[in-house]
Amino acid sequence: MVGRLNGGLSGLSGLGRLNGLNGLNGLKIRGCIFAIVVILVLWAVGASLSSSPALPSPLIVVISFISDLPELIPHMLVSAYRVIYSILLALSFAIPIGLISYKEKIDSIVSPFIYLLYPIPHIVLLPIIILLFGIGDASKIFLISMIVFFQILVTARDAARNVSDYYILSLKSLGASELDVYRHVIFPATLPKILTAMRISIGTAIAVLFFAESFATSSGLGYFILDSWSRADYNSLYSGIISMALLGFSLYLFVEFLEKKFCKWV
Repeated sequence: MVGRLNGGLSGLSGLGRLNGLNGLNGLKIRGCIFAIVVILVLWAVGASLSSSPALPSPLIVVISFISDLPELIPHMLVSAYRVIYSILLALSFAIPIGLISYKEKIDSIVSPFIYLLYPIPHIVLLPIIILLFGIGDASKIFLISMIVFFQILVTARDAARNVSDYYILSLKSLGASELDVYRHVIFPATLPKILTAMRISIGTAIAVLFFAESFATSSGLGYFILDSWSRADYNSLYSGIISMALLGFSLYLFVEFLEKKFCKWV
């Protein structure tokens, strides 16, 4: 009898959580739709009040975007490759270094490099990076990954340093190895903040991508936007901007999916 009662309560609890999640998702979707409608209305009003060709109406831009898709898709794929590769490269170095920094001795080595190198505006190094790596993808990927690397490293390091020693010592008292500590304590405790840093770094990565693709290249959304601007093709310019926004939005949604999948306790 007690077992059936507990099972029923567990089922009701699970159903309540499911309904809560569905409610939150529905609220978020409605909020996004409302935001899009407000932006489009303000854009349409601004376009109707302005006589400048640099501010076409949303309808004209949507039609132009659809007609530009055959030309846009190759540029979108190139930009997606560059920014995704850059973020993965930054993560592969920033997360391990940040996690091992929970140890005082390692942090004493890592921290001086962060204090010295993180405040530098790395974007100004692009001309030097192009000289060193050439005008191909390598220079653009290196610049983006370098900037994203420090953003994620600082967050991962601070999160690891804030993990309570109580949990670490408790696990070690059970005979856990150093690898077990990272796997069962440090990494799960820091993962939500790492994913938050990834969401923030996506906007930075897209902005740096545009800047990097404006130099010595003939492919990518940054090139497409500047080329349209130089030809005063404002409709295509907005098509490129929308494409870059969709790229960033897609990456943002993917990180949010990862957070819901692996950080259910948050």
